[in-house]
Amino acid sequence: MSRRFAMEGPNSKQLLSYQGKVLVHDDRAELEFLFPGVRVVEPGAMLAGYDTLSIKQHPELGHIEWPLRREDFKR
Repeated sequence: MSRRFAMEGPNSKQLLSYQGKVLVHDDRAELEFLFPGVRVVEPGAMLAGYDTLSIKQHPELGHIEWPLRREDFKR
């Protein structure tokens, strides 16, 4: 099983989710790049796969091409 990373809400300290599923990604650096300032954590094996949603499947991130190319983003 590959490693997965999730984002922690700054105020709630809860893992960020969409429609009841925790948003996860397999690349910590990409999460930190896409969501600067948000704490990225590794939820571990206690979080079942069926309780997660890859950020690649989030409808508002559908325009992003994977693997992520940082030069596609203006900063």
